[in-house]
Amino acid sequence: MANIIELNQKILDFDYQVQAQDDQFPMLQVLNNAGEIIDEDALSRAELADDDLINIMKRMLWSRQLDIRSTKLAKQGRFGFFAPTAGQEASQMASSYAFKDDDWLFPGYRDIPQIVAKGWPIWKAILWSRGHAKGNEYTTEDDKPVNSWFPQIIIGAQYVEAAGVALGLKKRHKDAVAYAYTGDGGTSQGDFYEGINFASAYKANAVFFVQNNGFAISTPRTLQTAAPHLAAKGWSAGLPSLVVDGNDPIAMYLAAKQARAWSVAGNGPVLIETMTDRLEPHSTAGDDPLRYRQQADIDDWWKKEPLIRMRTFLTNKGIWNETLESAYIDETNTLIDEQIKIADGVEKQKISDFLKHTLEVPGQVMQEQIAKFESEGK
Repeated sequence: MANIIELNQKILDFDYQVQAQDDQFPMLQVLNNAGEIIDEDALSRAELADDDLINIMKRMLWSRQLDIRSTKLAKQGRFGFFAPTAGQEASQMASSYAFKDDDWLFPGYRDIPQIVAKGWPIWKAILWSRGHAKGNEYTTEDDKPVNSWFPQIIIGAQYVEAAGVALGLKKRHKDAVAYAYTGDGGTSQGDFYEGINFASAYKANAVFFVQNNGFAISTPRTLQTAAPHLAAKGWSAGLPSLVVDGNDPIAMYLAAKQARAWSVAGNGPVLIETMTDRLEPHSTAGDDPLRYRQQADIDDWWKKEPLIRMRTFLTNKGIWNETLESAYIDETNTLIDEQIKIADGVEKQKISDFLKHTLEVPGQVMQEQIAKFESEGK
C-alpha cells in the first residue's frame, strides 16, 4: 500500500515529471573537450581502426574547407544560398561515416557535406545553390546514382519523405536504412512528428538526427520548446531516443552505427539529438547572429569545436600531425578550385529551359511559350 501511495504521489508531482525527463537523457560522450578518451569501452565498441579515425578527421577538415570557400564565394556573388556548417562537422561527417552507399540520405539545406560524401560532385552542389537544373542531378562524376534526396528547404519535411522510403526499404527486406537530418527548429514542425510517428508505427528502417545547434534561425532553443530535451519528442512516438555530444566525432559515429544496426534488424527507427553549435550565421543571406546571441557564447563554443578535440586525440595517438593536415587542406582546396571551374563552365539556363523544367509534360500554352523563347535564342 505504501508503495502505491508513493507512486501516485510521484505521478501527480508535476515538478518531478519535468525533472524526470531531464534525468532520463544523459549525454553520450567518448572524447572530451581536451581530446581525451573518457570511455575506453565505448571506443572499443565503435571498432574504429586508425585509418577510420584518420578518414573521419579528413571528412571533417574537408567539410570545414568547403564551408570556408563557400562563404567566400557567396560574398563574391558567385554562390547562391549557403548555410554555414562550421562547428557541426562531427554531427554531420562523423555520423554519416556510419552509413553505407545503399542507405538513403534525407538532408536539410545545411547538410550539403553529407551528400557530397556520398559521391555527389561539389560542382553540382554549387549549381544547386545557384538554382541550376543540373544541380538536381544526384549522380556521381561517372554517372552512378547517389542515394540522396535533394537538400530540403521546407523545415522538417525530409522527415516525412524519409519515413516513406524507410518503409519501402523494410518491405523490400533491404539491408539499408533512410537517415535524415534536421535542426532544433525542425522539431517544432508538424512534419517532424508525423515522420517519426509513421516510421515508428510501421517499424520502418530509419535513423533521425536532430542537430541541436542552439538556434533555429534567430530563435534560441530555450524559446523553441519547453521540452528539457528534444530527444524526449522521440519518446512521444515510441522511438529509442538519445542525446549525444555533437562535437564528439567518436560518440557521433558510435551512436549512428548502433542506431543503424538496430533499425536495419527490423526494430524500427531511432532518434538521435546531437548537442552542437552553429558557430557562424544561419545563412549568408544577411543573417547577423550578434543580433540574437552574445559574442562570448560564440567564442566559448569555438573552444569546444570538434576539429580541435579530434586533432588533439589523433596527434597524441601518433597518427596525425600539422604536416599531414596542411597537405590535406591544400589537396582539398585544389579539388574545390577545380570544381568551381566546372560549375562556372556549365551553360547558363535560358528562359525556355526554366519553362521546360516546370512540368514533365508542358501544356499547349507552355509549349507555345517555349517555342517563342527558343526562336529568340532565350
